[in-house]
Amino acid sequence: MHNRIQLLRIFCSAAEAPSFREAASRLGTSPQTVTRAVQELEELLGEPLFHRNTRQIHITGFGESMALQAREALATVDGLFARNRHAAEAADTVGRVGIAAPHAVGRRFLLTLLLPLLREHPGLQLDIRLDDEPTDVVGAQIDVGVRIGGMQDRSYIARAVAPIGFMVVASPALLEQVSIPARPEELLALPLSVVIDRRTGKPWPWMFRDRDNLLVPRPAFSCDDAEAELDAVLAGLAIGQIPTYLALPYVQDGRLIPLLEDCAPEPTQLYVYRPQRGPVSARVRLVYEHLRNAFADPAHFPR
Repeated sequence: MHNRIQLLRIFCSAAEAPSFREAASRLGTSPQTVTRAVQELEELLGEPLFHRNTRQIHITGFGESMALQAREALATVDGLFARNRHAAEAADTVGRVGIAAPHAVGRRFLLTLLLPLLREHPGLQLDIRLDDEPTDVVGAQIDVGVRIGGMQDRSYIARAVAPIGFMVVASPALLEQVSIPARPEELLALPLSVVIDRRTGKPWPWMFRDRDNLLVPRPAFSCDDAEAELDAVLAGLAIGQIPTYLALPYVQDGRLIPLLEDCAPEPTQLYVYRPQRGPVSARVRLVYEHLRNAFADPAHFPR
């Protein structure tokens, strides 16, 4: 069974062609499909549209009148889609784009990376939500997201764009006061920082390559924010295991010293994702592709 617009399109083609076979050829379908569509339309209207026998067909007077009206109706429908498509294309970079990102990534990088795009497309309206936990993409109306670690929802369109490593670092001032560890186990005798998992209230363990995770029983500093931990390490309050994208600029300028580099854990990944697989507006695709390229560039995102 065809919908009524399909029936009208097939009927108009049949009305303009010398035969149902020719109409089928123009439509890229079978003569049987054209015949069934005409019969279905005749049943809906209660009037014959064609006089036909095994050798030829002729459109009826009612059919000619119906064909004229059908062409006008189809032109109106086609015009409706064309006008709105043109309007969407004209407004392809105007409107809201909801973006989700972890706190530290969002605060330190997101706006800086998006500024060139905003200057080029001033009609973009960004709605940024920062959360270290997976964001409710429906409730928050998220169009594009940035996430560290595995993507749990396989229905998302997600691309791994940058490795996320972790560095054990300390300030030069602190290292003047304590012994420099040669093995991860020696860290337990030193002032350490931990980040608290907001979901469980428990500290995240320290991770090392080819070794068990290190649980810190009595941290010198604890908090639930990676940037606050970084500030404490920079101040010389503790040694920390800090994400590379946060620590590396301070290592490069000498304000932090890397430790136990041979034991660094395998990096995880930063993903840029889209929760929607169906039709997506041009402005959302624009932001998605821009962030993919920006985070993939080591000049923009340390690794």
